Amino acid sequence: MKNLKLFGLLLLLLLLCAQCKKNESPQPAPVEAVVVLSDKVELNPSGYSPLTAQIDIELEEPVRVAVTVRGKNGARSNIQHSFTELQTQHLVPVYGLYAGTNNTVVLSFTDEDGADRGSKSFEIETGALLADLPEITIDVPEKREIERDLTLVSYFGHNGEELPQRVFAFDQFGDIRWYLNYQFHPMLSGLFYDVGVEQLANGNLYFGDGSQDKIFEVNPFGLIEQSWDLPGYGHHHAVLEKPNGNFLVTVNKWGLQTIEDHIIEVDRQSKLIINEWDLRESLDPDRQTMVNNRSDWIHVNAVAFDESDNTIIISGRTQGVVKLTENNEVVWILGNHSGWDQSGNGTDLKSKLLTPVDAAGQPINDPDVLAGTKKHPDFEWSWYQHANKILPNGNHLMFDNGAGRNYSNNELYSRAVEYEIDEENMQVRQIWAYGKARGLETFSGIVSDADYLPNLNRVVFSPGAMVQDMRAFGKVVEVDYETQEVLFEATITPPISFYSITFHRTEWVNLYGK
Repeated sequence: MKNLKLFGLLLLLLLLCAQCKKNESPQPAPVEAVVVLSDKVELNPSGYSPLTAQIDIELEEPVRVAVTVRGKNGARSNIQHSFTELQTQHLVPVYGLYAGTNNTVVLSFTDEDGADRGSKSFEIETGALLADLPEITIDVPEKREIERDLTLVSYFGHNGEELPQRVFAFDQFGDIRWYLNYQFHPMLSGLFYDVGVEQLANGNLYFGDGSQDKIFEVNPFGLIEQSWDLPGYGHHHAVLEKPNGNFLVTVNKWGLQTIEDHIIEVDRQSKLIINEWDLRESLDPDRQTMVNNRSDWIHVNAVAFDESDNTIIISGRTQGVVKLTENNEVVWILGNHSGWDQSGNGTDLKSKLLTPVDAAGQPINDPDVLAGTKKHPDFEWSWYQHANKILPNGNHLMFDNGAGRNYSNNELYSRAVEYEIDEENMQVRQIWAYGKARGLETFSGIVSDADYLPNLNRVVFSPGAMVQDMRAFGKVVEVDYETQEVLFEATITPPISFYSITFHRTEWVNLYGK
């Protein structure tokens, strides 16, 4: 009887094991790895981009390649990109290495049907970070599980020598993952890009160079792809790529007594200048309400383009924000109402001034508010603003520096501010603002940037020239548009700043393309 019970127990165990095996998932077939015939790694192939590399690899069969630069801080710090070319020979660009590190880079292969065909790892050792680059402190770590681009910084800091301006990009953990060093470049060793570097629709980078009055397009290795001359003009501040590929450029026109008061359009293909906006004609150089400078009377520092009606919107630091037609006629002026008269071509500029409205949409008629000597609870003018741009909803975002606010320096704070403009009724309403409550903590009287990230519904508020306790620094503050919660914040501290400027602009950038 005892043996019978034991036999039954063994039989039950065998049945259970058989059932377990039946329920097990089938094991995947082993990956048939493609054969690598040859490979070669070259660090910094251009000589100007120390945290890049290039891998030349040949495989026995045509495959697609994906590259991953392994991050120090887990998967969120990886930089990766998949290429679409199906071929046996691949020249793979590697962007996003760490300085002073033995970096792990993995190439993964898939065949025409998308099946895994194995991978190959490479160890790429880089040199130390350039001493001119800053310390980056993460004050508020990224609060959301998102795929973050790098933060591109158009940097003014240095280490005590006369060096060209630099541009670098850092990740959400404060590690610099890319930079350009043009110190020994045959053409760009004296680079002065002023406002800075931005990304073209094709994924390359572009900037104007005030030292030789050209526009340059470069790839992430720092190699020049194209350039455009500006005959008769000198570049300052900004270059903007239009949707059709042409460039809008803020310029000085040589031979005049005034500066920073012309805009030109450069045709991308022909490289010819096809339009000019002379602001002495459309505006009033004699308006000295916010400045006492007959030469630099407007100081244009940014330009935006409104595709809906083919107009441009300029930021004149000491005049306001102005919308102009293709023929240089003023559509409206966003700025306090003091001191406006006739333009150079005889237009009554007072008729172009936007009237502010309160939160209920009622006009604000207080003469002190209109003149800019007093604030309204629902509305403030911008003061010495920078970086104006058009939002997806048609509203206007800018960095309101706040220097000389209400013709005094009693309250020093900067804001990112959004305005809605009703062109039919010539009215302006303040929709959104961030920064006032932070006061001196984020006050930057000059330079600086504000951007909107539509996919994440966040505003990037970047005061670029702050000095506290004899220390110059800049900040990148990213806030949720709806709640104004700070989702990420970094402080950028250079060894030495350029006249208190740490940076002029910041942008989100994917070095492998938009």
